[in-house]
Amino acid sequence: FGHGTRKWNPKMAPYIYAKRKGIHITNLTRTARFLFEACNLVFGAASRGKQFLIVGTKNKAANSVAEAAIKARCHCVNKKWLGGMLTNWSTTETRLYKFRDLRMEQKAGRLNLLPKRYAAVVKRQLYRLQTYLGGIKYMTGLPDIVIIVDQHEEYMALRECITLGIPTICLIDTNCDPDLADISIPA
Repeated sequence: FGHGTRKWNPKMAPYIYAKRKGIHITNLTRTARFLFEACNLVFGAASRGKQFLIVGTKNKAANSVAEAAIKARCHCVNKKWLGGMLTNWSTTETRLYKFRDLRMEQKAGRLNLLPKRYAAVVKRQLYRLQTYLGGIKYMTGLPDIVIIVDQHEEYMALRECITLGIPTICLIDTNCDPDLADISIPA
């Protein structure tokens, strides 16, 4: 099922099968074709050792995104997309170094030796970094392919990928623009 008929994007007309009770229904044959195309691209890129990033911050998709990233051994963002995460990679990289250093200090038990107030500040900072950067903590450079779960929700991530020229695979609904992503899967 897609969105209501009042919230649709006219560019999605070829991907809509029918309209029932004020809701668009997506064409599953088109979905299967684009899904097959995306699977071939991902399989080929994975066999060449490319890096993937899965982005899905909706509450319903966050756990599935994290599980899929762990199974596929790739990176993920499932809490909040921080603006400039890819376009301002140097800053993101310094935050990742800071995150790794704080984790090493925590594992070594050095945070317990700090004054109580400073230790609380550092633990809060570590928790915040774990929340937002935990899925990309081992990322060493920009990803080769970005998989976006909801184009409408993750628009900032998509804009950054377009700016950097990173290929994207998007799951799109009837209210999305299929021309923005390299491979759009109507679902």
